[in-house]
Amino acid sequence: MAKSTKSFKKSTSTSKNAGCGCGSIPISLIFVLLGVGAYGFTRLGDLNLTHHLGQWIPEQVSEAIPWRPGHRADTPVTSPPVEDIVKITVPSTTSEVPSAGTSIPQAPQDSTTLPATETATPPPPTAPENTPQTPWTQKEIRGIYLSRYQATNNADEQTIRERVRYYKAQGFNTIIHGVWGNGCTMYPSPVMQQTFGYRSCPNQFQDQWLNWLIDEAHQHGMQVHAYFEKGIKLDENSPIFDEAIENRWIIPGVDKTYPEVDHYLLDVESPAVASFFNNILAEFVQQYPDIDAVQWDDYLGYHEDLPGKVDRTAQLTAFVQQLKATMKTANPNVSFDLCHHNPYWGKRYFAADWENWTVDRAFIQVYNDDNFQAELAYAEQYSGVAITEHQLHRLDELLNNNNIDSILIFPASGQPQEAAALVNAAVE
Repeated sequence: MAKSTKSFKKSTSTSKNAGCGCGSIPISLIFVLLGVGAYGFTRLGDLNLTHHLGQWIPEQVSEAIPWRPGHRADTPVTSPPVEDIVKITVPSTTSEVPSAGTSIPQAPQDSTTLPATETATPPPPTAPENTPQTPWTQKEIRGIYLSRYQATNNADEQTIRERVRYYKAQGFNTIIHGVWGNGCTMYPSPVMQQTFGYRSCPNQFQDQWLNWLIDEAHQHGMQVHAYFEKGIKLDENSPIFDEAIENRWIIPGVDKTYPEVDHYLLDVESPAVASFFNNILAEFVQQYPDIDAVQWDDYLGYHEDLPGKVDRTAQLTAFVQQLKATMKTANPNVSFDLCHHNPYWGKRYFAADWENWTVDRAFIQVYNDDNFQAELAYAEQYSGVAITEHQLHRLDELLNNNNIDSILIFPASGQPQEAAALVNAAVE
């Protein structure tokens, strides 16, 4: 400031020493000129001369002049600095909405005009480091089966949700829960009501149990697969047994694949049976549109020892293909899965030529530990393997096998919580 002021004074004194010939001008004219000059000086702002004059006044001096551009109260700021423009954002609440006629300065379109230290938007947050995956968590599906009876005894919402969180804590990402078995549903079904006069199996359950289960699982990044236990088989305790006998829905003979229970098989070649199953499955995936998959098991088959030795392979294939097509029409987002014997055994002994069923995923049951290695070769070619909690000594082998994409645990003892804890301890 001192240097500029000195320069300004110096130029003034120089003018005085040089002279201007004022002595020859009449005094009256001098007074007139001084009056006009004083008047004009006070009107510089109106004459729009301040802009031009300001260009010739040193910056430090001009800051002290009240009429310099930008200091007039009636002169709006039309070009805020770039750093101020960057900070201006669209109001996010109604209290910040400007009054009518107020214009919001816009940031320049060319981002290169922004200061090097400023950015139009904050940088994205740093992604958290990924927790190293274990061989167990690397498996695509880590599923555990819960029988349809797990939903009985009127389990309330809290119990259902706590159950989901428990299996999540044990390292599972999929719950395969029974929703059908022994010829009836474990959820309220209009199709059952219309066909047989009652809406479900006689077991007690809360109507919303499956909705709670799906909701809680999805909140924790888990999937829920609906397990259609027993498939086309039923026993004398089935609520539809008498009607099935009367309507000739059952093929002749008794299935003694599992000696503990005499099973009877529904005839999928019957149009009424086929229609019933198609209606049930379409209803289910529409009633529970967020279900991730449905899964059928080895009870979808006709054992070779049935009387008459009738080959029902072609009929069963046509039935399943239609069943899947019906489900996909009703809800194309649901996966149609199967957990069955290996394809050779399935076709040879159960009329289940499932390689031609066009299922979405196939898991191989390896519950017979004596034939484990031969079964494992099949499982490597498909979506994964299912074992029981009695085969956890095989778990390391499965975990370290990169050709096994998924592992399903079937609690053969009927105690899924205990089975899950054993698995969790084995993989730690």
